Amino acid sequence: MVLHGERIPATGAVLDLACGSGRHARWLAARGYAVHAVDRDAAAIAALAGVPGVEARQLDLEGDAWPLTGRCYTGIVVTNYLWRPRLPDLLALLAPGGVLIYETFMCGNETYGKPSNPDFLLRPGELREIAAAAGLREVAFEEGYTDRPKPAMRQAVCAVRD
Repeated sequence: MVLHGERIPATGAVLDLACGSGRHARWLAARGYAVHAVDRDAAAIAALAGVPGVEARQLDLEGDAWPLTGRCYTGIVVTNYLWRPRLPDLLALLAPGGVLIYETFMCGNETYGKPSNPDFLLRPGELREIAAAAGLREVAFEEGYTDRPKPAMRQAVCAVRD
């Protein structure tokens, strides 16, 4: 995320979806971005309370109702999370000129641990296809084995809505 984070336009809000401990939300806020950090984990959200530049909310991202309807972001950051049924809703939140940074696990990760359920593992080239289908221009794409921070099979895309 850090490699492409500064591509996000300085104006507007950035969504850190399924933010977990808020590592990316904190990084972005420290650089002056207004960050909307969301996660279903109440403890993770509570840990972000009072962080300047971060609006943290506990939300169910996998329920019947999409809790972010009507929002618009100049940047969307997603790491270590995949819920395919909401990908079209998520990408619809990206403003013109906005930047998507998405990185998560892919097929083959079951060799190294969790996640191992195919429902939560990307197929080869899947993020590239998702971004293209949403009309985004790819800036960078990576997939395959990594040993940092631990051995895993990962896939990442950085794409812009022109």
